[in-house]
Amino acid sequence: MAAHMGTIYSSSFPTLPRLPRLSSSSTIKHRALTTAAMSDDPIREWILSEGKATKITGISPVGGGCINRASRYNTDAGSFFVKTNRGIGPSMFEAEALGLSAMYETRTIRVPRPFKIGPLPTGGSYIIMEFIEFGASRGDQSVLGKKLAAMHKAGKSEKGFGFDVDNTIGSTPQINTWTSDWIQFYGEHRLGYQLQLAVDQYGDRSIYEKGQRLVKSMGPLFDGAVIEPCLLHGDLWSGNICSDKNGEPVILDPACYYGHNEAEFGMSWCAGFGGSFYNSYFEVMPKQPGFDKRIDLYMLYHYLNHYNLFGSGYRSSAMSIIDDYLRILKA
Repeated sequence: MAAHMGTIYSSSFPTLPRLPRLSSSSTIKHRALTTAAMSDDPIREWILSEGKATKITGISPVGGGCINRASRYNTDAGSFFVKTNRGIGPSMFEAEALGLSAMYETRTIRVPRPFKIGPLPTGGSYIIMEFIEFGASRGDQSVLGKKLAAMHKAGKSEKGFGFDVDNTIGSTPQINTWTSDWIQFYGEHRLGYQLQLAVDQYGDRSIYEKGQRLVKSMGPLFDGAVIEPCLLHGDLWSGNICSDKNGEPVILDPACYYGHNEAEFGMSWCAGFGGSFYNSYFEVMPKQPGFDKRIDLYMLYHYLNHYNLFGSGYRSSAMSIIDDYLRILKA
């Protein structure tokens, strides 16, 4: 949920060093991309060494983020985009870098290249990545649909549903424990986790109990669908979609995991997807039986998350979805 702008190095995909795959328990230990000798300014140190710059000509803030501080570093070797967080260790940015790298390696849709993550000497952490120069519009929706579908088709997992590390959806923890069954994964690590948060934060037993009834009875909504683990951006709303100066779509600030491709549309209520987007998407990834009856189920996760993050204004939308499904399923 941070703004991101920058300079295009190339319209093609340069070679990106492969990041190691991690287990959830090893997130903090991961230092292949993370650690370097600590200095008073590790960001400047990296840019002036591995970043191949000889001087930094300016640093300016990039607005739009509500969780991290974002800056543009201009150098004689091009520009870099840097996010810092003074209160959180490197694990959050490690997860973001792994997600960006996984999407980048599909060679399908443009994402900013992650270069370096690490701890700040005064506490907190940073991530350095490619700075992409944005265009004036969000680009062609049909191209976005086609390229997003290509990413879903290319990004597969043999481990099941989940991701190598836990990450965040906004500032909410997102649990990505590998699970072989999608319905179990979505019920436990997506809806179930958010429902428990609603109890913990608000004492909302009503939404919890009704939501758990839905979780236990939602199986028939997937009848006839072929569900394979696809690499998802995970937080695809309008603020995380833009285009570069050539008009090519760019997606940013992911909450990646491998899941049912339809779950990518859970934020469609604030993503602005139109008919041309879906038409192009389904040309590459054909629509599965029951797609229309599952749309609200995938929106529910994000409505619950907004309820937990921003308060009661989102509760009625979440509860309405739950009540509708309970009626349809006679649960």
